[in-house]
Formats: sequence, structure tokens, C-alpha cells
Amino acid sequence: MSIQSFNIDLTDSFERIPVKIFSDLQKGSVHIAQEIAKIIREKQAEKNRCVLGLATGSSPKLVYAELVRMHKEEGLSFKNVISFNLDEYYPIDNDALQSYNRYMQVQLFNQVDIDPANVNVPDGEIEKENVKQYCIEYERKIEEAGGIDLQVLGIGYNGHIGFNEPGSSIHSRTRLISLDNSTRIANSYEFANISEVPRLAITMGISTILKAKRIILMGWGQGKAAVVQKAVEGHVTEQIPASLLQQHNDCNFVLDEPAAGELTRFKSPWLTGECEWTPKMIKKAVVNTSLKLEKPVLSLTNSDYKDSGLGDLLVEKGDSYEINLQVYYMLRDSITGWPGGKPDVHLPNHPERSEPYPKRCIIFSPHPDDDIISMGGTFQRLHDQGHEVHVAYQTSGNIAVTDEFVTRFLDFAVGFEEMFSIDSKKSKEILAEARKYLEKKKSNQVDTPEIRAVKGLIRRCEAKATCRYVGIGDERAHFMNLPFYETGTIEKNPMGEKDIEITIELLQRIKPHQVFCAGDLADPHGTHKVCLDIVFEALKRIKDSGEEWVKNCWMWLYKGAWQEWDISEIEMAIPMSPDQVMKKRYGIFIHQSQKDMVPFQGSDTREFWQRAEERNSTTADLYGKLGLTQFAAMEAFVRWHY
Repeated sequence: MSIQSFNIDLTDSFERIPVKIFSDLQKGSVHIAQEIAKIIREKQAEKNRCVLGLATGSSPKLVYAELVRMHKEEGLSFKNVISFNLDEYYPIDNDALQSYNRYMQVQLFNQVDIDPANVNVPDGEIEKENVKQYCIEYERKIEEAGGIDLQVLGIGYNGHIGFNEPGSSIHSRTRLISLDNSTRIANSYEFANISEVPRLAITMGISTILKAKRIILMGWGQGKAAVVQKAVEGHVTEQIPASLLQQHNDCNFVLDEPAAGELTRFKSPWLTGECEWTPKMIKKAVVNTSLKLEKPVLSLTNSDYKDSGLGDLLVEKGDSYEINLQVYYMLRDSITGWPGGKPDVHLPNHPERSEPYPKRCIIFSPHPDDDIISMGGTFQRLHDQGHEVHVAYQTSGNIAVTDEFVTRFLDFAVGFEEMFSIDSKKSKEILAEARKYLEKKKSNQVDTPEIRAVKGLIRRCEAKATCRYVGIGDERAHFMNLPFYETGTIEKNPMGEKDIEITIELLQRIKPHQVFCAGDLADPHGTHKVCLDIVFEALKRIKDSGEEWVKNCWMWLYKGAWQEWDISEIEMAIPMSPDQVMKKRYGIFIHQSQKDMVPFQGSDTREFWQRAEERNSTTADLYGKLGLTQFAAMEAFVRWHY
């Protein structure tokens, strides 16, 4: 028998839970929906009930959408299905916009033929003194139904499953629990502000979940990558509740590629077997080793390589000295003060082309402040270096304006009319109706079109002021108001044909040499991702149509205010002096509606300028630790080849 007969795939050797990885969440969601449909049909063939444990939140939305499609187009019936949902906020009205009862009705139950009597979602309206008995009854119902055949789970940023926060006992059952503050902050995007997020919730316990015959946990987006790695490859601990799933004998994690990014097979593939030592892989391995050992790249030795699992790299490429130099030059050549390319100079390893000069550049800004927050230094430098810079504000950003801020501007509008004796009956009616609505507005109500228009106008004025601050005129600020965003709620519509048409029209009008887009994929359901997909599709269609200009158009991706590119991925780093950092900060300050208290701020309570400065200074520090010149701050970009 040959030696090759004993070759074993060790790619997943560090993983303690089986993992299925898909290129994107759409494909992963379809897979999960197919698994759910399969067990429903198997139970139907046996003339048995199918008991499903269901999750809520953003993660399963596309799963439910696919199940609805299968029901309507393929005849998938839910008549034999009994469902038990994982959790619910407490207290909360069952019809509140943020209620999981309402979520399930809207996303699934109202669109399929499930018997309402077979639907079980924890009741957020029950009297507190009755909650304990209610939870006992919830457990009893699950047992009487024969136990859960398939439990669908998401995973929280702190590793919670259901609302079982870190520290939840493996023996816990359905109960009332206090929500961890990090969970409340992470979920605050669903509410007007953090104070409105319930502090309690009813949740199935870990023990209840582990009793399910089969479990599928889904994880989407880069933001989940770190906790997924801990749950899949780390030790079993109640501090990472999802890691307790390692003890279940039929549990699978279904991930998209960004969510799987921290698994060893992707993070350090050289540790799981042979890998192809491309320049990109060499850079990743050496940079990771340098940072882990806290040694500059040029100081790494052969022993450092061997001790870090990089012996194969030495065998293939030779001495560490030569490899160190190769990586050092790659890092050095990514740093430039000329984001549009340096004119009249031939630099073969420069991130951007020298010609043409000046370039037509377009910055796509998903919200009316992403341009200055995420690439404000680069924005200013492109203009100062003579390029024709346009900014395309893709959405109105209206839901991120507080009602209090609107009231302030209504007061100004009324005062302005009174001061200058302007008598406009129509405007007075609009202002009076808006004020009346805001005074009586409840937390589950959506803003009227007029109030959304006012909020959008506030953000438009701030964006135009930012462009003037940088030095570009109003004619280069383009407000696209893409329709997918205009729902008045956190939940947006999918990318639509009109969104693509608007984007194609703008691109064809400007014919840019450079396109900058928000490549922040941490939240695959977020506005940034939809905006990016729209630009991708628009450029693809323009390219397919054979237009010549697009062949000479390069796309650069920047990150949002929350994360930065991994240091080994960065292909263009724009250094900033302390004065440039301050100038960027003042540009961000122009967006007054986004200062102090912003609705739907996410898990980071700092202001945007603080997030941006910390992110930019960290990037500069990492370059310094790798042995490169230490700058005050850096903005980073990755080139996208479409």
C-alpha cells in the first residue's frame, strides 16, 4: 500500500463541532431551509408531527424567507409542524415592533399554513408573578409534543444562544433572566435608544436546547467570527454558552465565509496541513508571526518560523532573511501619501496608477457621514492633490436622527418664519402636524413621511456642509436616496432594480477612474452590505455592456467606523499627521445630529470620531510594531477586482 493511501484531510482538525461553510449567507440560509423542509417532509411521510425550535433576530430572516418561498412555490406544508421559539423580551407588548411574537408572525407564520394553535412563542405580556409557572408549562408543552426534532439557533457576539448569557448553567431550563448589558447594547439598533431595550427576557435554557434531537446554529458576518472560533475550537465553558454545543451528538454550525474567518483553517491554514505559499499567504503568515512574537518582521529568525509552524515555508522559500525582506517590502509599498497615484513618477509597486492625472473619483457613502468618518483623511487628500472628487450619499440616513433633534429644527423653522414675517400656510400645517405627532409618538410607531423627510433633510445639510469643509462644491455631492432604505424602520428592503438603475446612471454620468466603497461586511444584513452589493451589480452590468471607461476604473474598499481590515490584507495605507487627524475630527463634528446620542448606535457607545481615531491609530501602531515608520494614524483600503 502506498504512502498516499494514508493521506487524511486535516483542514478541520482544530474544530470540535462539525462546520459547513458557504460563500455567503444567502447560500447558507437556503441550505438551512432545505434541512428544515427535509425533516418536515420526512415526518409527514411518517404521518408524525414535526417539532421545530425556532430562533429570531436578523440571522434567520433569509431562512424564513426561503421556507415561505418553498411553501408558496413548492407546496411545502406546515400543517404537521409544532413550533417553539427560543425567547422573548420581557416585558414587551406582543405586537410591539421589536417583539419576537410579531417578528415570527411577519417573517413566517402569517405566510404559511401552520395551525396557530401549534405556535408557541414566550409571552412578553404575562404578569411577573406568573412567569415562573409559565416557564414550567412551556417546558411541559415541549415534552408533551415529543421533544424538539430540530432546533435552529443563532449566536450572540458574547456567545449567547437564545438569551442564555455567559455564565448560564448547562442545567438551566426555560426561565426569566437578566440581559447582559453587552446584549442590550448590541440589540439597541432595534429601539430608539438603549434605555428602551428591556432588561429582562424569557428564554429556553441550555438544558432545554441540548435535549433537541438535532441542532443547527447559523453564524453570518465577520462580526461573529471571533466568538464562532471560541465556540468551535475552544474549551467547553459556560462563559461561552455556544461552546456547550460541543457536548451535543448531532450539532452543526452553518457559517458564511466571513463568520468562519477566525477558524484555524482560514486564520492559520499552514497549521492544518499543506497550503499553497502564494505571496498573499506568505505575507499573512509572517505578519501574524511578527505580531504574535512582538518582533519586527526583519527580526524574525529561522527558529521563530519553525516554532510558529512555518517550517514548510522555510523548506519551500529558503532562509527567513529573504522571506522577511519580501514581506517587509510588501508592507512598505502599501504605504502612500498619494491615494490617487503620484503624478509624473513611475512607481511599479505603488498601490495606484500614476496615470491618468487628475482622476475622477467617486466615494460611495452608505450613510451621509461614512465618507468623512471612514476615509476623511483620504477624502481631503484626494481633493488637495487636484483630483475631481464626487461623493455619492447612497441613503438618506433619516432613521438615525432623534426625534429631539427634529423638534429642535422645527423650532428653528417656526422661529425663522416668525422672524422674517413669512406667511406660508402649508408649511405651518406641516410643522404643526409633525410636532403634534412627535408629542404623542409611541415606541412602536413609524415616523410619518413628512418627519422622515425632515430627518433626511437634516442629514443632507450636514453632508453638504462636510463637502464644503473639504473643499468640493454642491454639484459634486450626489444624494441618491436609494429606495431599499426608505421603509421607516430598521428592517430594510432587499436590493431592488431601481437601486441598481440609479447607481448605473450616476456611474455612467461621472465615468470615474476610482471608486471608493464601504466594504464593511461585519453585519451581512446591514445597510453597508446592501449598498456595496448594489455598486457591485451596477459595475458588473456596465462592464458586461462593453463600456470602455469601466476597464480603467479601480475599486477600493474602506471599512466602517467599527472595524478595520486585517493588517495582512491592507493594500493601500494612507498615513495621517496629528494635524490631519484633527482636521478629520472637525469634519466629523459637522454631523451634529450624530453626536452625543445616536439611535441604533450598535454595541459601541463611543462617538463616531472616537471610534475612527482609535481605529486609525491602531492601524498605524501595527505598522510600527511590524518595523515600519510610525505614523499618528492611517486609513486602510483593499482593492476589489470586479
